[in-house]
Amino acid sequence: MTKDELITAKIEDRIAQCRDGWYVTATGFLDSHEQALATAASRHAAGVRAYMYGGYEEAERRMLVCVPADLPLSAEEAADGLIRVLRVTKPAISRDLTHRDYLGSLLGLGIERRLTGDILVRPDGADVFIVPEIENFLLQEFHRVGNTEVKVQAADAAEAIIPEARVEFIKDSVSSPRLDSIVSSAFRLSRSKAAEAIRHGIVSVDHVEVIKPDAILAEGAAVTLKGKGKAVLEEIGGESKKGRTRVVIRRLL
Repeated sequence: MTKDELITAKIEDRIAQCRDGWYVTATGFLDSHEQALATAASRHAAGVRAYMYGGYEEAERRMLVCVPADLPLSAEEAADGLIRVLRVTKPAISRDLTHRDYLGSLLGLGIERRLTGDILVRPDGADVFIVPEIENFLLQEFHRVGNTEVKVQAADAAEAIIPEARVEFIKDSVSSPRLDSIVSSAFRLSRSKAAEAIRHGIVSVDHVEVIKPDAILAEGAAVTLKGKGKAVLEEIGGESKKGRTRVVIRRLL
């Protein structure tokens, strides 16, 4: 069994538990590739409503939540209690801590990546989305990030501090609103480098991995390039004098 087949089997097990046991089930946090597998596995699942949830609207790492189709629960009610936030506060005089610092320290405690979602870094610390099962352990054991001592407390997902995004607007003209063209423009890559990244599975559109460089995007599509960030295709305009398509891209810095 391949890695993807194993992941899919675990996802299908969650779907079956929801359908047969008539209760809400959820996977751990999934990356964009795993989310694509989850979307495919749940698309035609009979008797189950399935959706992605990561604790806040723009979450990159999300879990698949399964709800029995005839269970009278809204998406918000079904997600209640599935995710908690670990609020980390660092001393003002300490060095700046990065996403890698926080993630490395968590993994160093033996925490599996599927148990943690997005890590929202801010100047005075970070909010880490976690599953409730590891909350008490982290409150007791997670007191150092690298060489920096930190303080931690738990909060509801709704109380997460979402950093204000810095935004850059890019006005460009492309041959067409193909994925490789938009990735090239948004992240300042050559067209060939953009296509290579897409084929390697590190580009997602609206949180779902896409591996076809020639996929055509619509206005509002959110494109994420792993390690480079996120951009939104805000506007597809008319043609330039040279027959190229004008676009406006909003890149989150």
